[in-house]
Amino acid sequence: MRRNFHGTKPTLMTDLRGYQRISPMSKAITNTLRTGLLLLVFAMAANTQAMLKTDNFVLLDHNGKAHELYYESDATAIVLISQRNDCEAVAHSIPDYRSLTADYVERGVRFFMLNSHDARSSIADLARAWDLDIPILHDSAQIIGRSLNFQMTGEVLLIDPRTWQVIFRGSAESRGLRMQIDSLIKGEESLFLSDAEQQTARGCEINYKSKSEVVSYTNDIVPILESRCMACHVEGGIGPWAMSEYNMIKGFAPMMREVIRVKRMPPWHADPELGHWKNDAGMSDEDTRTLINWIEAGAQRGKGPDPLLAKRANSVEWPLGEPDLVLDAPTYEVPASGVVDYQFPVIANPLNHDVWVEAASVRPGNTKVVHHVLMGSAEQAPEEDDQESVFQNYIMGYAPGNESARMPEGTGVFVPAGGVYQLQIHYTPMGIATKDTTKIALYFADKPPANFLRQHVVLNPRLKIPAHDEAFEVAAYFEFWDDAVIHSLVPHSHYRGKSSTFELEYPDGSKEMILSVPNYNFDWQRTYSFTEPKEVPKGSRIIHRTVYDNSAKNRSNPDPERVVPWGLQSQDEMLYGSVSFSWTNETAETPIHSNLRADAGQFIGFVDKNMDGKASKDELPSRMRESLGWFKWWFVDTNFDGGLDLDEMEAMFSR
Repeated sequence: MRRNFHGTKPTLMTDLRGYQRISPMSKAITNTLRTGLLLLVFAMAANTQAMLKTDNFVLLDHNGKAHELYYESDATAIVLISQRNDCEAVAHSIPDYRSLTADYVERGVRFFMLNSHDARSSIADLARAWDLDIPILHDSAQIIGRSLNFQMTGEVLLIDPRTWQVIFRGSAESRGLRMQIDSLIKGEESLFLSDAEQQTARGCEINYKSKSEVVSYTNDIVPILESRCMACHVEGGIGPWAMSEYNMIKGFAPMMREVIRVKRMPPWHADPELGHWKNDAGMSDEDTRTLINWIEAGAQRGKGPDPLLAKRANSVEWPLGEPDLVLDAPTYEVPASGVVDYQFPVIANPLNHDVWVEAASVRPGNTKVVHHVLMGSAEQAPEEDDQESVFQNYIMGYAPGNESARMPEGTGVFVPAGGVYQLQIHYTPMGIATKDTTKIALYFADKPPANFLRQHVVLNPRLKIPAHDEAFEVAAYFEFWDDAVIHSLVPHSHYRGKSSTFELEYPDGSKEMILSVPNYNFDWQRTYSFTEPKEVPKGSRIIHRTVYDNSAKNRSNPDPERVVPWGLQSQDEMLYGSVSFSWTNETAETPIHSNLRADAGQFIGFVDKNMDGKASKDELPSRMRESLGWFKWWFVDTNFDGGLDLDEMEAMFSR
């Protein structure tokens, strides 16, 4: 190739512009090169839209199960299909989807549909009618479908999990889709496809709610931040940064988009379509859409003063107001590293008169090292090894997002004069040695309430989670021996907790799911308080289940190689479902609750594997089974039905 007068090689297009001055043979070669170059450009242009990079997201499917896109990193390929209930074109394509799944599921390809149009209940009905086993992801806020540029139903995206790029966009009937899937299974690079090989999907238009032409930072965005974010993201708050002014919002806008898409923020994890909660901290679909659209449009401030600068609030020492009593826990020196044993400090009750606690707040001296605080009272200091006594007269628990508690109207926790307050504190070192002095504020009722607030923990200390198991379920239950009213629920597990549910089983055998937490997050321990307390008749059971992810795909997992037992420390696990309730037939003047009976019910609830209401001899721990032997068993199984029911277990515990 000739050089230009600067002594450098000309570009290809420079040579093409000068092709009139070269020989016919050279001209023919040049024309061929030009044609090839143009074809390459056109081919790249045809595939440009397909090479979209997909950001991570979490969505619930039509059954309420959470799915995270990047969790599917071990798939050979991921297929997303846009869907809408009333589109006949999608219905006609069902045989093509079935054919694809039949050919490729066993080869590591994951299939999902995505619906940005319909209510989840109607999607579930349609899935049953179509007998579909493909999860249909519910994009209720319409932010995921729009970001994937889904325009028509029946459109198929093929995602390469190695790069998270869309390498195919078209129809399920297209020959190019199978070509690309085959190339991914072989570990090859994606192909350039012709129009014929990348057949356009023929479906129905997806009706996205129109973006507001102008979103006002002052009038639209700041109110959302104040109502959903700034309880934590303020100066001195538990959030890692303060929403103190527009520049902070602008700087953190990409992170805000990310954590909203994967449902880490706001930290509210209850299924939005199941139950109504007093303290619902979730963000509505409309607010989610507004905030995400504003961020993706550049997070513009507009004109006028910054309202966040004008609304900086002074930090409030106690959010529930001036306390009736403040207790100081003993100062504890937290080391820079290592595992700190749970601490069980005891504080003498300074009052010489009885009180009814109607509210409480916990304020750690250092929120960076205090993971949680549980608080109760007792008539005397517990034995040194009694780690559960804090629950005998439980008052409240603190964790990030759960700093204060008000007892349900008409209830309270009775604390007699004298005795002690006892705490369970979990410290987590932060890399620098520090000190903590946790303070507790108590608020007393002016007069005795109508009833006691009771608390029970549904647990299973016998759990053992197999190594590498990504969906291991453990369950336990508690049976109400009298009519009751449930006020609130708290699911708790550690780093391997994936999802949790609470289900009521009524005496007639019918069941009702009353809380589902499909996307559990150990960093946030939420109390879910019913807007309308749940009445349950005598003989009803509350069944608590948790699914654990002990695989390497769980980014929080300390050690996927380990069989994980029950344990207080975070590297171990818990099935722990807290239930706050009142007995319908109990009053402040006539208590009927029995801690001994509750302990017996708790024990049956985790040893009774087949959940038939009694603990058979084979279900008992081996040491207890051996101690009973053949002869003693007939003295405890008084009705000779082969198992110990609640009355029999309570009688045995009382001996």
